[in-house]
Amino acid sequence: MEQTTLDAFLEIYAQLQTMTNNLYNLADAAVDTRNYNDANLLQARADILYEQMENLNAVISEYEV
Repeated sequence: MEQTTLDAFLEIYAQLQTMTNNLYNLADAAVDTRNYNDANLLQARADILYEQMENLNAVISEYEV
C-alpha cells in the first residue's frame, strides 16, 4: 500500500474516532435528560462507526511498517 493511502486511512481513522466519541457523548447526554429514543439512535450510530473504525484499524495494521 502506498504511504499516501496509509496516511489517508490514518487520518480518516482519527476523524471516525472523533465522530464516534461525539456520538457516544451525545448519547450519554440524552440519557441524562431521559431522552431515550435519541440516546438509542445516537448509540446505534456510534456503534456502527466504531465497527468501521475496527475494520479500518485491521487494514491499517496489516500494512503499517
